[in-house]
Amino acid sequence: MFSDGANLSHETSGMQAMKRPTGRGELVLYLDFDGVLHHENVHWHPRKGAYLDAPEGYSLFQHAALLETLLAPYPAVRIVLSTSWVRVFSYSRAAKRLTPALRARVIGATYHSIMNPQAFAAMPRGYQVWDDVQRRQPRDWLALDDDAQDWPDWCRDRLVHTHEHAGLSEPAVHAELRDKLAAMCASTA
Repeated sequence: MFSDGANLSHETSGMQAMKRPTGRGELVLYLDFDGVLHHENVHWHPRKGAYLDAPEGYSLFQHAALLETLLAPYPAVRIVLSTSWVRVFSYSRAAKRLTPALRARVIGATYHSIMNPQAFAAMPRGYQVWDDVQRRQPRDWLALDDDAQDWPDWCRDRLVHTHEHAGLSEPAVHAELRDKLAAMCASTA
């Protein structure tokens, strides 16, 4: 339910009609939820809402505090939601699931309601992010995502690829994010 597929043009996704979003010239972290802030196996039920179907010990947004800690030294870094939660639940409801400190950094999402949701969902995640980078024009950016399939070659080095179950909690992943954040913020100082 929360996965994304093949590449389509701007015209079919409705992106040409959008005005430039917030974040021009800023430092941006594109943030996926599933497989990053918690186990990737999230489902939705009309009465229960979002729920995790994972082994004991996993919970929704269990790594949000870790992300908050990793971002703390970099107050200029803003967050753009690249998660399918925005399409499924809406931008505001998705953002409200984050901790207050993370939510305060959120400036937008890669998906907007004027877009064609089916066309957007059919695009690989890397192209969704790249399209947003082209519109938003941040000074520099990184993406935190468990989906590394079909990312454009020219932006693979900006992807911090997480494990679909361990997410951000995997030591090598949060070390990579810490290093890439430090390099991004140092290069723009």
